[in-house]
Amino acid sequence: MAAGLSAAALALTGCGSGGGGAGGGGGEFSGETLNVVAAWSGAEQENFEAVLAEFSSRTGAKVNYTSFGDNGPTYIQGQLEGGTPPNVAVLGQPALMQSLAQNGDIVPVGDGVRSAVEEHYAQDWIDLGSVDGELYGVWFKGANKSTVWYNADIYDEAGAAEPEDWDDFMTQLGLVSDAGYAGISIGADVGWPLTDWFENVYLRTAGAEKYDQLTDHEIPWTDESVKEALGVLAELWGSDLVQPGGDQRDFPTSVTEVFGSDPQAGTVFEGDFVAGNIAADGNSTVGENALFYDFPSVNGSASSVVGGGDVAVQFDDDEATTALMEFLASPEAAEIWVPNGGLTSPNGSVDTSLYPDDVSRQIAEALTGAEELRFDMSDLTPSAFGGTPGQGFWQEMISFYQDPSDIDGTAQRLEDAAVKAYQ
Repeated sequence: MAAGLSAAALALTGCGSGGGGAGGGGGEFSGETLNVVAAWSGAEQENFEAVLAEFSSRTGAKVNYTSFGDNGPTYIQGQLEGGTPPNVAVLGQPALMQSLAQNGDIVPVGDGVRSAVEEHYAQDWIDLGSVDGELYGVWFKGANKSTVWYNADIYDEAGAAEPEDWDDFMTQLGLVSDAGYAGISIGADVGWPLTDWFENVYLRTAGAEKYDQLTDHEIPWTDESVKEALGVLAELWGSDLVQPGGDQRDFPTSVTEVFGSDPQAGTVFEGDFVAGNIAADGNSTVGENALFYDFPSVNGSASSVVGGGDVAVQFDDDEATTALMEFLASPEAAEIWVPNGGLTSPNGSVDTSLYPDDVSRQIAEALTGAEELRFDMSDLTPSAFGGTPGQGFWQEMISFYQDPSDIDGTAQRLEDAAVKAYQ
């Protein structure tokens, strides 16, 4: 009957909170033990263990948590080979979920889990959790990678404002530049920040359908849609609005250049994790002089977000495991972690008033309210193309950053790299 076990029913079985790994007594699954694995450690682990403890309190099941750090694929493969897979794993790579599903290592969610996901999540997140038309995943944590961060003190000094679209974005960066700062700082000593730039521009110029086709290499990187996006980037990267030396600057330094003790630039683009870099630097305050706006619309494009996140999958379909998956799909589960910070939930039913500050609330609402949402393209492509330093997508975007005039050559080199990687 696990498929019919609703989050509301779970809520009736208990309301206390236990320690991580301990099960409550007298619940429907008292005496059962579940093993859950994810990448989270430190504060993230503590917050997720509080979520699992609430499930234990409600159901009586004991839940053991293990962090696999940055070694998710290797760890899970070892557990499968040893015949001891976890009940539930939370994965940061949709491609890993897809391979596990196609190999028969994980099972599709039950009817109750599917109903909960369909009730609380936008269709884009359902699609991202599906393989060959079957729903396998519950997206518990999201990331908004379409945020542009700015130093409000510098913007005020320059008379700049949050832009209305890409053209206005260029105008506002110009005002910042006229005030004696670089309009924007970019850290491009490695390729991933630059692939994020491309993905955001491409989603807005080409649209979601083309984005999917390019991700799957159903259209070549020499397609005119790719060249159009590269042309938009060339307009910025080839201008004097960008702080010099970006190809020698790492990403954390690009944030410090905007929010450090002696800021040299007014703006930096990257995902919602920039807030953590700002806090670690300690010279600016998120929500006060460190603010962000959504990545600007290009040519009238709809509200769009390039996202990331962590998806829960189940390795068996017993009732307790399925009940845990259904709980993770409920807004109540996310609402345990949300007030503590560090969680952006893709669950559209989560009470956004529970976010600890206006900035994290704004990030979450942009993620759940986007008209178009697509997962980070480089994370969906073969790692030889989209995730390896010194080659493929990463390296060609660095080369293009260094010479933004070479649009045709860049497109051809990207296509050559993709042909090799997708074989």
